Order: sequence, then structure tokens, then C-alpha cells
Amino acid sequence: MLIRDATEADLPGILAIYNEVIRTSFAIYTEEPLTLEDRRAWFAGRRAGGFPVLVAAETGSVVGLASFGDFRVWPGGYRYTVEHSVHVAEAARRRGIGTALVAALLPRAAALGKHMMIGAIDAENEGSIRMHERLGFAPAGVLREVGWKFGRWLDVLFMQRALP
Repeated sequence: MLIRDATEADLPGILAIYNEVIRTSFAIYTEEPLTLEDRRAWFAGRRAGGFPVLVAAETGSVVGLASFGDFRVWPGGYRYTVEHSVHVAEAARRRGIGTALVAALLPRAAALGKHMMIGAIDAENEGSIRMHERLGFAPAGVLREVGWKFGRWLDVLFMQRALP
């Protein structure tokens, strides 16, 4: 597995993973699949903001992705805090790919002068919670019933980690 900066050519693979996660899990609180144009706009926004988009690739295929961006778009006070996301293709889960991707984001955020990284995790996603704990993230609070998907209310757990 190779972790590297994403390119435009990776966007179809990124889209496939993202839409698979939307269809099959509570990791993304929407039921509407995205389009390639949606991912192009997201990618351009990340680049314009100076934020990385990383992919994990195996035999030329994208099997995971991770990125971070502003925690809150607000002038001033939150500029040292970023929120990350990480998603792995279903067939590639539980092999350490998500852990490797988030671990690769940490020094990138620190190099940009960021102080804190936030993860917003579905409160029932025990695998993601354990992964974040192994990487030094600590629970910071739960927002109850703030998401709706597949006919039920969802709680989001915020976890945070100071950057090196």
C-alpha cells in the first residue's frame, strides 16, 4: 500500500469509496450519492485552502482517502483547528489503512501551524472510535440526535487530538 497525495485522476476512485460509504454506513450523514462534479469541486476547494487530500493505493487502485479542512469557517478564533475525514473501501477495511491515512495527516496539519485536529464520528462506530483512540484522540463530547439517516436519529461523537 502506498499513501500519497491525491490527483485529479484519483477522483473516480475517491467517489466510488465515498458513495459506497454513503450507501452502506452511518459514517456520512446523507443518503444522497455524490457526483464526480461534486468531488471535483471538493478537491479544488481543498487545494485552494492549502489542505491535503491523501489516498491509499494498492495495485493502482484507490482503497482509502483522508483529508482535513477548516473546523469552522469563521474569521480568526478557529484558524488553528482542523477537522479530518477518513474513508476506506469496504473490501480494504480492518487492515490498518485508515490508521495509516490519519497518521499521515497529523504531521501535515502540524506543518501548516495547526494546533488541534477534530474527528466527528458516528457514536456507534466502535471501530473508528478505537482507531482514533490508538492515534491519541480523546472524546470531547457527543451531540445527540443531530443526524438522520436510514429512518433513525444518529449521535455524533467529537474526538480531538493536539498536534505535534
